[in-house]
Amino acid sequence: MNFKLKTLLLACASVASFAAVTQAHSQAPYPDKPISLVVPFAAGGPTDAVARMIAIPMSKSLGQTVLVENVVGAGGTIGVTKVARAAPNGYTILLHHMGMATAPALYRKLSFDPLKDFEYIGQVVDVPMTLLARKDFPANNFAELQTYLKANGNKVSLANAGLGAVSHLCGLLFMSQIGVELTTVPYKGTGPAMNDLLGGQVDLLCDQTTQTVPMIKENRVKVFGVTSSTRLATLPNVPTLAEQGLKGFDVKVWHGMYAPKGTPAPVLEKINVALRAAMQDPMVKQRLTDLSSDIPSSEKMTPAGLKTHLEAEIAKWGPVIKKAGVYAD
Repeated sequence: MNFKLKTLLLACASVASFAAVTQAHSQAPYPDKPISLVVPFAAGGPTDAVARMIAIPMSKSLGQTVLVENVVGAGGTIGVTKVARAAPNGYTILLHHMGMATAPALYRKLSFDPLKDFEYIGQVVDVPMTLLARKDFPANNFAELQTYLKANGNKVSLANAGLGAVSHLCGLLFMSQIGVELTTVPYKGTGPAMNDLLGGQVDLLCDQTTQTVPMIKENRVKVFGVTSSTRLATLPNVPTLAEQGLKGFDVKVWHGMYAPKGTPAPVLEKINVALRAAMQDPMVKQRLTDLSSDIPSSEKMTPAGLKTHLEAEIAKWGPVIKKAGVYAD
């Protein structure tokens, strides 16, 4: 065998070996490394709480660690954009609330399309909200609150987690129904907003029960009502805002799990199976019950169920937001 032929054969063998290794790696069972679960809000907030609650049981099901990654800013759109642009391999997924449905109406220049840039994994949890005040706020019940707000108006500060966040939308709906404009104070998540409410730097906050129930039970805040259509089992003595005069006031925060567009179906199925298992974990179920949160039906926890719900929510909130004239560049 001459030298050139021997060199050629060795090169071919090397290429074949590299290709075999590459193919074997590309076909490695999913997952073979940790998974990033992106939460587009600050640590300590309600969506972050849901993510950390399900991350451990999902890790057990998948056999790899599910790491919660907080990517904050711009009402959650920075984190969502990161996932939309991530490699579609199942190692970067998103947990987001109903802000996924309101973003198209809120932002003139949105860097992602909720209906085109993602694969759907399933709906995660439905969470009611509560209207809170700092502990030393002058009003002691909802009637006193309305009287105080009508007299003081923009002197009262209403915190939220940023433009387009659910706390922002809840606040808009509240101000619209009582007919008073308050001074809104945006934060990078309701975690920081709650800290300032506890510290007395802001007056009011509309936030999810995943974060507020412990605060209410520990008597660290004042509560004026819940945003669901019926009272909560965990807060039976707290009336709904609807029964106190705000007719039709019904706001629940739903959460969904997404992956970048093009993520393979078998990968999505594995994540969905892990999500379902997490939602049936006894500790998760008890924790959600304690926080007055609802586990979605089996139908809603499917990709098709989440897609259908997202489409309906986009159609629902779009006109509301446009009527309010709230936009972000």
